[in-house]
Amino acid sequence: MLTVAVLISGTGSNLRALLDAADDPAYPARIVVVGADRDADGLEHAEAFGIPSFTVPYAAYPSREAWGAELDAQLRVWNPDLIVLSGLMRLLPPAVVHAWAPRIVNTHPAYLPDFPGAHAVRDALAAGAQQTGASVIVVDDGVDSGPILAQERVPVLPGDDEHTLHERIKPVERRLLIDVVRRVATGELDLAAASAPAGTTPDVPVRPAASTTHP
Repeated sequence: MLTVAVLISGTGSNLRALLDAADDPAYPARIVVVGADRDADGLEHAEAFGIPSFTVPYAAYPSREAWGAELDAQLRVWNPDLIVLSGLMRLLPPAVVHAWAPRIVNTHPAYLPDFPGAHAVRDALAAGAQQTGASVIVVDDGVDSGPILAQERVPVLPGDDEHTLHERIKPVERRLLIDVVRRVATGELDLAAASAPAGTTPDVPVRPAASTTHP
């Protein structure tokens, strides 16, 4: 059984979808902890499902590196097989990324590499794009620049604004995330292989031996 930690900043709609999926005994992954960088509304979803949670307030630390060190320490308590960034509105410090790579994945409301960054839906509309999409990627040191694990196109319709377009992207994003986590759990998707430079053989396992005990 794949163990998953989810990190959020806001309402946690992707988190809720993943919790619903994991509530099915047939789903091969379980969320063991939810973390946030603030007092996020989405922590209520963890409470509703009886999932432990923690908060590492970004504003309480003197630097991104100090915040990242505490976040890393909290994650190590649970030693998850996979970390999912679900609307976490902070770039992870390189030390955190390197400590867990390639076992960190993120969703993005665009068909990458088009429209990376925090305003992907707005940027697609501003560019006059006829289509955008949703992507799930492996997190690296860049901004939405990691290897793409899954993506799907979403058309931009006449009259779309940022809200209406984002609302159509969200269900696609959730479905892709749930499927990526499932495929990692079953071994269909090898994160190490997906992240390895072309022509090389990855030496990082897809997932370590799952912990048998958690706090």
